[in-house]
Amino acid sequence: MSTTSALVFAVTLPALLVAHSVADHWVQTHHQALTKGAAGWVGRMACARHVASYTATTAATVGALVVVLDLPVSPWWVAAGQLVSAVSHYWADRRSTLRGLAERTGKAAFYALGAPRAGRDDNPSLGTGAYALDQSWHHAWLLTAALLTAVGAS
Repeated sequence: MSTTSALVFAVTLPALLVAHSVADHWVQTHHQALTKGAAGWVGRMACARHVASYTATTAATVGALVVVLDLPVSPWWVAAGQLVSAVSHYWADRRSTLRGLAERTGKAAFYALGAPRAGRDDNPSLGTGAYALDQSWHHAWLLTAALLTAVGAS
């Protein structure tokens, strides 16, 4: 990888992490947040709408970087990074998929940490194991998206 590619990666990754946080917590609607993990088409469509607005946010962020910083990137590699980010985000946000991965990798107890108990009036919070695993999953794929974006730098 060239010095230019390393520079593109170095500015793209933190920007994607910020865009991810904004898209997940400010851009995503309440309905999408509550429904994206539901079974059937209602859940699939809510998740697809969330991922569409999420991807628009991350793509606009990368686009702004390219324009403002005059980054020499390939549109094809930027698109590849955005596609990887979108697909991996949808996969995790359907919830049953990430929960299944947590179960298969011995993380089921951590995934359930802090979750409301069935039949109880527990106060749900963002401080759950499921949320931590979700966010770390997204961060790992944003690293991949930043690398793909940087590959096309000239």
